[in-house]
Amino acid sequence: MGKLRPGEAEQLAPGHTGRRHPLQGLLLLLWTLLNCGLGDNAQGSGEWTPWGSWSRCSSSCGQGLSMRSRRCIRFPGEELCWGHTHEYRLCQLPDCPLGAVPFRDLQCALYNGHPVLGTQKTYLWVPFYGAPNQCDLNCLAEGHDFYHSFGRVLDGTPCSQGSPGLCVAGRCLSAGCDGLLGSGAREDRCGRCGGANDSCLFVQRVFRDAGAFAGYWNVTLIPEGARHIRAAHRSRNHLALMRGDGRYVLNGNWAVSPPGTYEAAGTRVVYTRATGREETLSAAGPTSQDLLLQVLLQEPNPGIEFEFWLPQELYSPFQAQAQALGWPLWQPQPREVEPRPPEPPAAPTVILHQTPTPTSVFRARVRGRLRQAQETRYEVRVQLIYKNRSPLRALEYVWAPSRCPCPVLALHREYLLAARRLISPDGTQDRLLLPHAGYARPWSPAEDSRVRLAAQHCPV
Repeated sequence: MGKLRPGEAEQLAPGHTGRRHPLQGLLLLLWTLLNCGLGDNAQGSGEWTPWGSWSRCSSSCGQGLSMRSRRCIRFPGEELCWGHTHEYRLCQLPDCPLGAVPFRDLQCALYNGHPVLGTQKTYLWVPFYGAPNQCDLNCLAEGHDFYHSFGRVLDGTPCSQGSPGLCVAGRCLSAGCDGLLGSGAREDRCGRCGGANDSCLFVQRVFRDAGAFAGYWNVTLIPEGARHIRAAHRSRNHLALMRGDGRYVLNGNWAVSPPGTYEAAGTRVVYTRATGREETLSAAGPTSQDLLLQVLLQEPNPGIEFEFWLPQELYSPFQAQAQALGWPLWQPQPREVEPRPPEPPAAPTVILHQTPTPTSVFRARVRGRLRQAQETRYEVRVQLIYKNRSPLRALEYVWAPSRCPCPVLALHREYLLAARRLISPDGTQDRLLLPHAGYARPWSPAEDSRVRLAAQHCPV
């Protein structure tokens, strides 16, 4: 929802003489009777009317906006309704044809041939993008070195060239994942708009198999539906990515691909290789088919970190498929790797942690609390991380068993928490626990100083 200005309220004056529906008179009488014993001022705020219909798109092609409105109905003494009178959403139409005049250009051209600046002299005007307020109609006089501001641009005008934001009532607003301008709604790591990362699982592992010979070794299966994929290592080895049909996306057939962006499985894969032998591979996803991540070994493997997010319902099929694959994969002409005690390549079955990870220490604000059976679930927003041995998301659920000696966490307060992440063997449960030896203290500058001092003496 665009946060533009408080709602304009419609007040019903006691002396209003307009024609009323009989039901309106009855409602006013009921209100008068109820208000007699409440003192001089009515309690609470007014009420919104239902939202009206969405307007037509502001543009005939490309990107534009649509608007709907509502009114606040309140009695004398009541406060304004909480919220906004207008709501704006993005509308996406077919691309404009080549050569179409941009919306801002059309608005500047309206002043061509008309006197401005208090003189009879006229100019031809084109958009000027160097002015401070990008939602003002700033137009440059062609052939001259000055521009003039003709007030605000019309709603739905792009804020600047190539900008995804649109101007609304003089403000540049971007659409959230819900399509509403200014809502600030974002997708979580699972791809759900406004979600809390609770519909998917975070798969993370370090592939440490050394390899007995040079060649291609399987690292992990990246299943269909994976999001926020990342793999990284630092060595002379090279990451390779293979499609489900056996064709390589990059670094296949003993040929090293250049850094860049590659299309694969319905997503863009960004491949980087730094001068310090650091190599990374990342993709936003979701993938439309399975991919196989491999490594082309040229020296002993120091470790390859990989991670991705997977919907919960896809994790069990992924695990079964990964275990069923024939993981040892080698080229027909193996080459010797620098001496190291040979060992057979172990199948890197991608199983999440089955034991509690080391403690994470962080500062968080409590957003919600829910009592369930013998435990309490807190929804917290992570503000600052002091020690992190397992990934922490911006929004987390922290579970406290009934025997936990920690104090009850109050809503909207900040605490210093020490908790452990526990993921079940089958990957269906991912919990951040305040165990019996857990730590939860109200955050204060003194607590902050103590934990920073402790961090200097403890490995992070």
